Amino acid sequence: MPYDPASSEKRWQDAWEQAGSFRAVRDERPKYYVLEMFPYPSGRIHMGHVRNYTMGDVVARYKRAQGFSVLHPMGWDAFGMPAENAAMEQGGHPRDWTYGNIATMRGQLKPLGLSIDWSREFATCDDDYVAQQQALFLDMLGAGLIYRKAAVVNWDPVDMTVLANEQVIDGKGWRSNAAVERRELTQWFFRISDYAEELLEAIDGLEGWPEKVRLMQANWIGRSRGLQFRFDTVERPDFPQIEVYTTRPDTLMGASFVAISPDHPLAKALAADNPALAAFAEEFHKGGTTEEAIETAEKRGLDTGVRVRHPLDPSWELPVWVANFVLMDYGTGALFGSPAHDQRDHDFAVKYGLPIRATFGQPGMDAAQADALVAAEPWVPPKTEAVTYVRGFAGAADQTGEAAVDAAIAHAEAAGWGEGVTKFRLRDWGISRQRYWGCPIPVVHCETCGVVPESKDKLPVLLPQDVSFDRPGNPLDRHPTWARATCPKCGGPARRETDTMDTFVDSSWYYARFTAPHATTPTVAEDAAYWMNVDQYIGGIEHAILHLLYSRFFARAMIKTGHLPETAREPFDALFTQGMVTHEIYQVATTVPDDDPNVQVRGRKFLSYVFPEEVEHRGGQVIHKQTGDTVRVTPSAKMSKSKKNVVDPADIVANFGADTARWFMLSDSPPERDVEWTASGAEAAAKFLARVHRLAEDSGAEDRDDPQLTRAAHRAIDEVTRAIDGFAFNKAVAKVYELANTVAKSPASGEPRRAVLRLMAQLMGPMVPHLAEDVWARAGGEGLLVDAHWPKADPAALVADSVILPVQINGKRRGEITLPAGMDKEAVEAAVLADETVQRHLAGQAVKKLIVVPGRIVNVVV
Repeated sequence: MPYDPASSEKRWQDAWEQAGSFRAVRDERPKYYVLEMFPYPSGRIHMGHVRNYTMGDVVARYKRAQGFSVLHPMGWDAFGMPAENAAMEQGGHPRDWTYGNIATMRGQLKPLGLSIDWSREFATCDDDYVAQQQALFLDMLGAGLIYRKAAVVNWDPVDMTVLANEQVIDGKGWRSNAAVERRELTQWFFRISDYAEELLEAIDGLEGWPEKVRLMQANWIGRSRGLQFRFDTVERPDFPQIEVYTTRPDTLMGASFVAISPDHPLAKALAADNPALAAFAEEFHKGGTTEEAIETAEKRGLDTGVRVRHPLDPSWELPVWVANFVLMDYGTGALFGSPAHDQRDHDFAVKYGLPIRATFGQPGMDAAQADALVAAEPWVPPKTEAVTYVRGFAGAADQTGEAAVDAAIAHAEAAGWGEGVTKFRLRDWGISRQRYWGCPIPVVHCETCGVVPESKDKLPVLLPQDVSFDRPGNPLDRHPTWARATCPKCGGPARRETDTMDTFVDSSWYYARFTAPHATTPTVAEDAAYWMNVDQYIGGIEHAILHLLYSRFFARAMIKTGHLPETAREPFDALFTQGMVTHEIYQVATTVPDDDPNVQVRGRKFLSYVFPEEVEHRGGQVIHKQTGDTVRVTPSAKMSKSKKNVVDPADIVANFGADTARWFMLSDSPPERDVEWTASGAEAAAKFLARVHRLAEDSGAEDRDDPQLTRAAHRAIDEVTRAIDGFAFNKAVAKVYELANTVAKSPASGEPRRAVLRLMAQLMGPMVPHLAEDVWARAGGEGLLVDAHWPKADPAALVADSVILPVQINGKRRGEITLPAGMDKEAVEAAVLADETVQRHLAGQAVKKLIVVPGRIVNVVV
């Protein structure tokens, strides 16, 4: 009977569904919680989804076979601007767009045969999820973890909403492409900075995380030790001091100017009477607030006319400038410029003709030589590099920058004009978003009582459905009735908060909700205690910073508010970041139509993208099927809808079966690396699986044993087990290939052959579960394979009865020799010297030395 994935895969999926095979149960078994980062319902799944969820499924099925009670859930990160944009562009409602996409994507995922407990499925826009997220918000507000303040934010003037820093690309909104502006708004904030030290220190304990992710987290939190001190102003009693913070106080003797933010209180006071300064500040607010935007923008400033005294020499005065690279949200909103040792300060000093004085130089330099060194470019050596201080503090001579920093801090503290301070780059998390499609913030604004939390018995606060998107801005602000509310405190009239929560909030605690997804509280203590932590988390490297950092913060907040046990402080025990799925890019030359209104010159040719299914490989060339033209091929890149180098998983499943897609995704490369999808690779995978199916059909009636086949099967058990444990799925696939080849060549038949086929089915089960069930059933396996226990290798079978030793003569490999395992050194030497190949290469030469490395190699020196 030929291999028919379409009927086979549906049959086994129905059997698993009927048996409730993947329903997570809290019982006496040890638990294992595997979770992939859940998707945004954009409309259709892509091959990246297939790879991500297949990896998680391998782990889930493997752990289930090992006797664990496995939690492997699925949900949807469903709020966000794309749904709102779709409503504006296409009409309709974000809710309908979102749930329609969820239905489509669920329909695409289920045929993959993933061992997901679909009874736990939820979307973050579900009323139940909104209710429990709002309950969490109120608990965190009561615990002092949330506050409200005015802050400068990234404002998208087209989408008319606040953008997070990572949503600003090259100074423009990531969706609108509009130039982002600075705007001061009253925002809600999570006090994540209160946990900066703890979040940083705990990184060392995340041994199951990739080192690069731990480093990214540490850099984002950004602990630094520096000096906080004050410059006294000259004849400005209204502003007697300007406070600054620096991580390089050892460069203070090279100070050239003091720079303040246009939002600094002194700058605002001066701008009231200075039109030029007011205009400068207005222009400043049109730029973005991201570090990238600040660093790449032209450095501009304006001399305020104010002067300050240098703390080490009161007779030395420095000018105070307003500069566009200083933000109020970073440090104190003021800094001193040391152009000799900072590129930004150097650029600024050159532009405005300010002094450039070296504080240190290369070892052995004097002040004049050091000044010459930094005249054209600043010198910024690492703090660990030894330098000569030519203008420094007492005791700072030939030493490293770190030692001089410590000396500078000690000097300032002893003199009483500064103090050593540890600061963090991490800022509190602003969660207010001026948009409709998000979780409403459950507070009201009362003229009598101020800001008042909504009563929990009134939750969820749901979005109104009768809204329009006919113009930009937040529909909640212009809805005629939704914002009207009653103050829970005094009973008087109040107005609801119309900002909604940042969608990072939704995805920062879903891992906890999956432990009790239908509860009337955010979590259930017994379920959270049993299922948490996530044993294996899987997702893309693009979420390595904020999503993971916010999730780590939320775990701590949920512990403080009683929703998670203390043991869940770090919610993800192990993390794996998979590579991307790539494909070649195809382009064909086309002609601009004469009636195209968008061009002036008719008949021009340009290259347009075409989908992979529109081309074919013919005679060593890639040809466009429709026109027969040669196709331009660009090397493989990440699959992108705009470049049309995408492969629809539904097409792959329809043409080859889900197991083929799964097998290819696991086999082609290590899972942490990118994988290139090719039609030839998919066809080869399909042929191999069909071959395995044929092997299971032909077992023979007569029982004939083959000890070598049995030994190979047990070696495969050992190697596949270690490969899956190590996330080396491609190695596991390779071992199954090898075992299948051994089965095909073996003389074994009857029950001895069927026993090995059952073992092979078990090893294949996590990777190609449908075909594995077929093989298991045909080979006489009892019940469903999915319920079978993972096989254990026989230790005796792992002991080799022979070894193959390479033989080198004078350092050149001349052959190899097969000898019994465990053969003593003298016997090995005798066998090597008696070997015909060795004798031929020796050609009668005397052997000076014979070196045997047991089990590895033999070296003959003549």
